[in-house]
Amino acid sequence: MDFGRLPENELNHVDLRLPADTELTQKVLENASGNKINPEVYAGCAKWGRKEWIGLLYPEKTKESAFLDEYVKHFNSIELNAVFYGMPKKEQIKTWTDKAAAAGRDFKFCPKFTRSISHIKRLKNADEETSAYLSAVSEFGPYLGPCFLQLSDNFGPKNFSILKSYLEKLPEDVRVFVEVRHKDWFEDTAARNELFAMLHELKKGAVITDAAGRRACVHMELTLPGTSIRFVGNGLHPSDYRRIDEWAGRLKSWIEQKLRSVYFFLHQHDEKDTPVLAAYAIEKFNLVQGVSLKKPEIRVTKD
Repeated sequence: MDFGRLPENELNHVDLRLPADTELTQKVLENASGNKINPEVYAGCAKWGRKEWIGLLYPEKTKESAFLDEYVKHFNSIELNAVFYGMPKKEQIKTWTDKAAAAGRDFKFCPKFTRSISHIKRLKNADEETSAYLSAVSEFGPYLGPCFLQLSDNFGPKNFSILKSYLEKLPEDVRVFVEVRHKDWFEDTAARNELFAMLHELKKGAVITDAAGRRACVHMELTLPGTSIRFVGNGLHPSDYRRIDEWAGRLKSWIEQKLRSVYFFLHQHDEKDTPVLAAYAIEKFNLVQGVSLKKPEIRVTKD
């Protein structure tokens, strides 16, 4: 993942602290209904098919066909990027859910919308592709988490009406988190407010992307009492751990204010050490009240 990448020598010169909560975030948490409950907290990676994880996370000599079998033993969710590149097939999804079921744990797949919808059609005249996508991901059944709609870097505020119309047509029971990247969503105050107010009105989530080189995407907007966070590390740089520590503190604050769900996905520009960072994150999150996640078993730390 190259999004938000900075040279290592610049990392100590960037303010990597989390911004304050926004007015909308405070409003959403204040209006969260019911008593404080233990939140649903899911943490994982973006993919399971990494050969570099053999000997680190997977046992030696693990075959690629068994990577997911091993992955589900360590994590309770995955940001499923695989379906971005091609429309998912129901038979393949059945194979994946069978592996999750064999692990005997609560596991969630969070499938990215296929690029034919988000990047090629750019949400326009995409009804047929969307129906096919929703039909396929419904096969995840109880293993389906929120779907992840990532918009391209050049999908800016001028496309607001297209995005709003598309989201309005989605079935209400489909949980969706939206990631925007175009700088004008954040630099244009009116566009920013309009975007997050619309997501709040439609009960759609806003992805928070924490990458060193794109700080505007750490917008800290909660549009509903749940969050999806994409954390992009920098090769186990010391700042990665400080940033995780701060996220643990912020999530603690939000959970105390009745945040219902958290999906936290770890990325790195070079994914070889991502399980190490994920294990650290889960250890820190387990210090938050109401959070009790199984910590991944890291066998060795590769150089």
